[in-house]
Amino acid sequence: MDDITRVKYLPIALKLIGLFFIFAIYPMMVWIWPAGWGWTPPQPEYEQILMGIFATLGVFLFLASENPAANVSLIWFTIWLNLVYATIMLLMVLADRAEQANLIGNIPVQYLIAGVLWYLMPAHNFNKKKNTDD
Repeated sequence: MDDITRVKYLPIALKLIGLFFIFAIYPMMVWIWPAGWGWTPPQPEYEQILMGIFATLGVFLFLASENPAANVSLIWFTIWLNLVYATIMLLMVLADRAEQANLIGNIPVQYLIAGVLWYLMPAHNFNKKKNTDD
C-alpha cells in the first residue's frame, strides 16, 4: 500500500480505534469478557485506571482523526503504548497461568491495534518531501 492510500485509511482507523477505546474497553473488562480483558483475581482499582487512560486516549485519537499529520506523536505514542501493554500482559500470562484467557482477549487486540496504526502510518511523514539533494 502506498503512502497516499495509507493517509486515506488512517483517519478511519483512528476513529474506530478511538471509539473502541472509549466505549468497548470498560464493557469488555467488566461485563462481556472479564477473564480475557482483566486480571484474576479482579483488581478493580487498576482496571479503572486503565479504563480511564484508554478512554482518554480514545477521545484524543478520535479528535486526531481530523488531522493525523498534526498528531503524529500521539499516533506513535498509541502504537508504542499498545505494544508495551500487550507485551507486559504476555509476560504476566507466562508467569501466571490464571491469566491465560488474555492470550485470546486483550493481548492480540492490543498487538493488532499497534500493527494497524504502524502499517497505516505513511513511510515519509505525510507531506514532508524527500530530500533530493543527497
